[in-house]
Parts: sequence; C-alpha cells; structure tokens
Amino acid sequence: MPTYEYECDGCQHAFEEFQSFSDKPLKKCPKCKKSKLRRLFGTGSAILFKGSGFYETDYRSDSYKNSAKADKEASSKTDAASKETSTPAASKPSGESAGNSAPSKTPNPKPSPKKE
Repeated sequence: MPTYEYECDGCQHAFEEFQSFSDKPLKKCPKCKKSKLRRLFGTGSAILFKGSGFYETDYRSDSYKNSAKADKEASSKTDAASKETSTPAASKPSGESAGNSAPSKTPNPKPSPKKE
C-alpha cells in the first residue's frame, strides 16, 4: 500500500496518509476540518528500494548457481594444471646481457607516390 501526500489549501497543513490503491482520496483536513484537502503528486505508488543494494544474482535459480559453480571449479582446475606444466623462462647465456643486445630493425619501405 502506498503513502500519499496531502495538503490543505485552508490551513496549509501537510501530511502523509497510508492508503490502499482502491481507497478514495481524502477530502476533509484532519486539523481544520475544512473540505479543502488535496492530494499532491509525489512518490505515491512508486516502489522505494531501501537497503544496501539489490543485485541481479540475488535471486538466481538453483540450476544457474550449480552451473556457475561447476564453471568456476573447471576454470580453477585448468589454471592449476597450466601452472604445473609451465616452466620458468630460460636464462640467457652468460655472454649476453640485457643491456648489450640491440633490437633488430627492419627498414620500412617508402610508400609509393600517389597517382591522381
């Protein structure tokens, strides 16, 4: 059930009322008892989410959760297997050092002139 905002045009009294969708709007002010009450445009029937947050994964089906768990386990097994089979990089021969080797450069061909 939504909370509606009301304001009296006679005494400027403003308040909120918790009403059902099917209830008729109030017409009489509870403070001055005049029939000058009007319902304001506000949040009305809008849904208000309060809390730390909502995530799309909060309400996933059990089959989705089971398949996601299986995928995670499979990927962790392949990661572990690849770590076991990989070898450290081969060390360079003692004659070469990192500072002495110059990168090989290939000459860039000159672009052909454009014909117009």
